[in-house]
Amino acid sequence: MDNSVIIKGNKNGITVILDNKLDFDTLKDKIAAKFRDSSKILGECKTAIAFQGRKLSDSEEIEILDTIGANSNLDIVCVINEDDDKNKSFGNAVDKKLMDDSANVAVFKKGILRGGDNEIQDKSIILLGDVNPNANITSDGNIIVLGSLKGMAHAGASGNRNAFIFALDLQPMQLRIADTIAQPDKENPIDPGPMIAYLEQDNICIEPVSKKAVNAIKLTPSIL
Repeated sequence: MDNSVIIKGNKNGITVILDNKLDFDTLKDKIAAKFRDSSKILGECKTAIAFQGRKLSDSEEIEILDTIGANSNLDIVCVINEDDDKNKSFGNAVDKKLMDDSANVAVFKKGILRGGDNEIQDKSIILLGDVNPNANITSDGNIIVLGSLKGMAHAGASGNRNAFIFALDLQPMQLRIADTIAQPDKENPIDPGPMIAYLEQDNICIEPVSKKAVNAIKLTPSIL
């Protein structure tokens, strides 16, 4: 029996246990076969996913998500890194706020916004992918990028000053929240890793993901 890829499901999502000895291309083939064979059992739904057994880079994670998407009917809306305390804190805090208001809504997208692309939504956006330089992502609500944000992002475009911007790698050309704009400081670049940007008074604050940073964010009831 081939146990190089094991899928476990529960009420909170799916955990995929990966062999840490296989080369990555072989592992992707195994993942494709496992999800293709399990497609009918897994069904069609939105779900969170966690990977165990193997440390994955951001690019490897995106490739695996693309492989799962191509071989199943699952819509992966959140990746939980169980080995990352910061991501756990962020996920727990966001989950709590979402549960507090059942009216919250968001648009889920998967893919890469390339230079010249312009994604505009009147709801919050959760993007599984990257925002490349010279691409623009705009939302009346919040912007969550599960990847790199290297282009331009405008959250709270309709004037929502409580909106925030989150990215696993935040290296933007420009950030805007409501009517406040921030440009990157080349002499003081943003540190790598998960970051949240939000308005405090009339300034855009950019901080590593932490309970303190998440608690500083106020969610508008009608928008995620």
